[in-house]
Parts: sequence; C-alpha cells; structure tokens
Amino acid sequence: MLKVGDTLPAVSLQEFIEVEGGGCSLGPNAFDVPAIAAGKKIAIFALPGAFTPTCSAQHVPGYVAAAEDFRAAGVDEIWCVSVNDAFVMGAWGRDQKTAGAVRMMADGSADFADATGLTLDLTSRGMGLRSQRYSLLAVDGVVRTLNVEAPGKFEVSDAQTLLKQAQGL
Repeated sequence: MLKVGDTLPAVSLQEFIEVEGGGCSLGPNAFDVPAIAAGKKIAIFALPGAFTPTCSAQHVPGYVAAAEDFRAAGVDEIWCVSVNDAFVMGAWGRDQKTAGAVRMMADGSADFADATGLTLDLTSRGMGLRSQRYSLLAVDGVVRTLNVEAPGKFEVSDAQTLLKQAQGL
C-alpha cells in the first residue's frame, strides 16, 4: 500500500479537456503521472465514484471552495482521482464547477488505484473495483502526507485537513 515517502505510481491518468491549448487537444488526454507531477506540489484526493452522494455533496465541493487557500499554501494543482472514464469525470467536473480549481483525473481502468494498493471492491454494489477514499500531498512526485479513510467514513481526506498539512510543508 502507498505510504509517505513513496513515489506516485508510474501510470497514466486521463482528463477531459474542453478548451484546446497548452499542447492538449479537445477531449480525453492521457497524462503520465510522474511527468506532470515533476517539480510540483500537488494535492490529490481520491474517491469511490463520480456523482456519488458524499463525493458530490462534500468531497469535491470542499476542494473547489478551498482552491485559492491551497494555492496560497504553495500547492500548484489539486487533482480529484476516481475510477471513472474521462467523459464521466469531465461531466462531473462541469456539474461541480471545478474549472480552474480542481483537475478531474480519470483512472478508468483502476491502474492508479491498483498501483497505490488503495482499492475498494464494490462489486456487490454493482460498481466493481474502485478507489478507497483518501487524500495526499505529493512534492515532486513523492508522497509527503497520506490520509486514508476508514470504510464508509469521511473524516480525514477532506479539504481542510489536507490544507492544514499543506500549510505545514
């Protein structure tokens, strides 16, 4: 399982890009995690699924609301990672008004979740293999803090907990 001091997994995540530019075409674009994390301080929060109740009502809105505070704490980017495809993550991002605040990163095949060892089997609920709920700060691709939730909980991966940690780094 991923722990403090580990490097982020060497996998790709996808992001739905709505405005062409910066070398990104319209539509889903794949990004190599180590390459886009290099030289940056990144706040990452992962969750079981797009449009799910806790994720939509509390988790994502908390990070969107705190985006400027994260920037003031030296965080370059905030990523929301979920085992959904890039189209779903793009639609969820529009619904949650994340543009300019949180990058909605799709882990469609659960490669990132699997590589972190932070998977959650929700097959019995019709959702298949998903990511556990957690947050972390990575500096230059190295995990500096990690907050993994107990099953069914939302107590330590919220924006305010990670923001306090970011302010201390």
